Amino acid sequence: MPDRPRSSPRPLSVVVAGGGTAGHIEPALALADAVRRLRPDATVTALGTERGLETSLVPKRGYALELVPPVPLPRKPSKDLAALPWRILKSVRRTRKVLRAVDADVVVGFGGYVALPAYLAARTPGTRMPVVIHEANATAGLANKVGARHAAAVAAAVPGSGLAGPVIGMPLRRAITTLDRDALRAKARAHFGLDPHAPTLLVFGGSQGARSLNEAVAGAAAELGRAGIGVLHAHGPKNTVEVDQVPGAPPYVAVPYLERMDLAYAAADLAICRSGAMTVAEVSAVGLPAIYVPLPHGNGEQRLNALPVVEHGGGEIVEDADLTPERVVEMVVPMLTSGERLSAMSAGARRTGHADADETLARMVLEVVEGGDGATGTMGGVARQEENER
Repeated sequence: MPDRPRSSPRPLSVVVAGGGTAGHIEPALALADAVRRLRPDATVTALGTERGLETSLVPKRGYALELVPPVPLPRKPSKDLAALPWRILKSVRRTRKVLRAVDADVVVGFGGYVALPAYLAARTPGTRMPVVIHEANATAGLANKVGARHAAAVAAAVPGSGLAGPVIGMPLRRAITTLDRDALRAKARAHFGLDPHAPTLLVFGGSQGARSLNEAVAGAAAELGRAGIGVLHAHGPKNTVEVDQVPGAPPYVAVPYLERMDLAYAAADLAICRSGAMTVAEVSAVGLPAIYVPLPHGNGEQRLNALPVVEHGGGEIVEDADLTPERVVEMVVPMLTSGERLSAMSAGARRTGHADADETLARMVLEVVEGGDGATGTMGGVARQEENER
């Protein structure tokens, strides 16, 4: 890659690495949008894999997508672990080609299967450029831990991730951070066929749904209906739910997938959902009270994601094994029939949100590229040396 000073009129070229899941892709795209608002001449290229959600999400948002071989990082000894060096080498080579082809100035990583090769490719001789890292989860992933050692700047969504750097929140779409739930409520409920006046529960378990949530809430349908509560339930494209609709009760609307999450948030007064980093960030940003049900497996990070919101009074946590139809009725009915409690929870949720995280991160990226110290106030020694070499 030719060495050029950033004073050149050449348009800024940013590469974002966050493929695999929506939790990695959405903040990357929110950052891309913010960069384009601040620097309309900038080009943004996303790295992804052929099996990730980015193959549909990135083109829809109007950004170029370059596919690289994924590098999942096994946590236990296995055949996959033995093959890891070759997989990394193959992916780094492909990523280097992309960085050179787009004349990249900076790599911004969000973790996931394409982040590690992007960090390594940005460090190789002949392709050296600064790296900026954003950690979305309460516990940093392995790729970001490795990349952060030589990053020019690091930021985190929540405290305690294990990475040094400012806590700026999660970069989110402007459609979410500027959402006025009250103003959109009538339109949103009409869109989904919900009762315009009944207190409404939103249920979703990620893009594929969650069986335990589906069974518990569907099993509570009759009692919720008798309490005058409407339900909007996204059960996942591979799942179905059967509900006992009470005559005359507000509709229980079950759909495979929610294309318009902004309208779903506006239609609801309370949510039951998982507590992935992106879900918690969006739900709290719009001020929607929630009952969070962390995944019952993994390293417990989903529970950690929800804790700050719960501590501020914006939600409650229920363990997956404890979520039964009876527990749903026991929690949901008192919440949705108390406007005062919902208002207090909504205010608590909003206190944990960061509506400007997208632009905060974008400014960090621009300052790093321009040779400044970035929003962290300090720039890594290796990164500063690289900038001087360019």
